[in-house]
Amino acid sequence: MSSKLRLEGKVAIITGAASGIGEAAARLFVENGAFVVIADIQDELGHEVVGSIGSEKASYKHCDVRNEKQVEETVAFALEKYGTLDIMYSNAGIGGPLTSILEMDMEKFNSTMATNVSGVAVTIKHAARAMLDRKIRGSIICTASVAGTLGGLGPHDYTTSKHAILGLVRSACSELGTYGIRINCVSPFGVGTPLASEMIKLEASVVEAMSCEMAYLKGITLKAKHIAEAALFLASEESVFMSGHNLVVDGGFTVASNSYPVTAAAATSNM
Repeated sequence: MSSKLRLEGKVAIITGAASGIGEAAARLFVENGAFVVIADIQDELGHEVVGSIGSEKASYKHCDVRNEKQVEETVAFALEKYGTLDIMYSNAGIGGPLTSILEMDMEKFNSTMATNVSGVAVTIKHAARAMLDRKIRGSIICTASVAGTLGGLGPHDYTTSKHAILGLVRSACSELGTYGIRINCVSPFGVGTPLASEMIKLEASVVEAMSCEMAYLKGITLKAKHIAEAALFLASEESVFMSGHNLVVDGGFTVASNSYPVTAAAATSNM
């Protein structure tokens, strides 16, 4: 690969960037030459991330994606500070309660939708407006999930919201492409982030071990950095003709039957 920085001089907003996948993406984007606005509601953590990256390349902006005004202000902040907006990585999300469909709390369901769906929609809206106004052929990336492809991999609220993100991205693709704006998803498998650990009430190491066991691709422990690398690809010019795509990072889990495992060794022994 070329030694040229893949996002040199680009400006990105990453929501939910104070921890987990968002934090990993912020660090990787900066390593590849970008200026990054870390948007989150975890103020202390957000400022710590900026401090560790360096304020010359990163800045923090409090942003609750459930509040459209705060999203609009975050986009305005990036434009004022850096003069442009090339990349929006809409990554902020919550897990939702792990309950039976028979006991679903509709207030909590609506809260999950407000963050995971409406929050993504407003980031797309205001990022696209800024890009269109400035004739920027930008890239918008949304964090979906393997739970947006298959049922039974997460809480009902969370699964519903991630399916909705796929539909939103595919719908927006047909309109934004007219202006040269790309929009794609990255769908992680189980990563040992604070969100995943809280959602299924397991330690990060257990989440990672479960993913290793369930994925067909062996020898790799899925980390936040691997999802960040997928997002980097979608943010860069290497994916310049990709839009409406769902980039699944799951070691093959969602593309093969999980009900009838056959190992290569067993198949060979029966030949």
